[in-house]
Amino acid sequence: MRKPSKQPYSQEDWDEVSDNPELTEADFKRARPGHEVFPELAEAVVRRRGRPKSGSPKVQINLRIDPDVLDAYRASGAGWQTRMNAALRAGLAPDRVRLDEGPKTSSAEGVAGPSAPQGSRTAKRA
Repeated sequence: MRKPSKQPYSQEDWDEVSDNPELTEADFKRARPGHEVFPELAEAVVRRRGRPKSGSPKVQINLRIDPDVLDAYRASGAGWQTRMNAALRAGLAPDRVRLDEGPKTSSAEGVAGPSAPQGSRTAKRA
């Protein structure tokens, strides 16, 4: 059995099928990038990588939370971070907390927990 050559096509093969004229120095000087010649086509093939940018991006922070609270949110299933964010936002309601004065009461009254249905409020804790 004959061993395949490293170069499967000879120069004669290429010459036989090639109908492109050889490029000259003048051709190279006139050459422009494809995105300049066909901008619409270039824009159509651009790959956008990753997640689309959000109009109101979240801010990543480090926050210390009691383990039982974190476990309860995680146990509530997918979307637990969104629910935790909603509970924190509910705590900022104007009738609950004023940022310049601190909390009105020492309890967590009125903040929806991870197991509470949407729109409900948890019972006041002692």
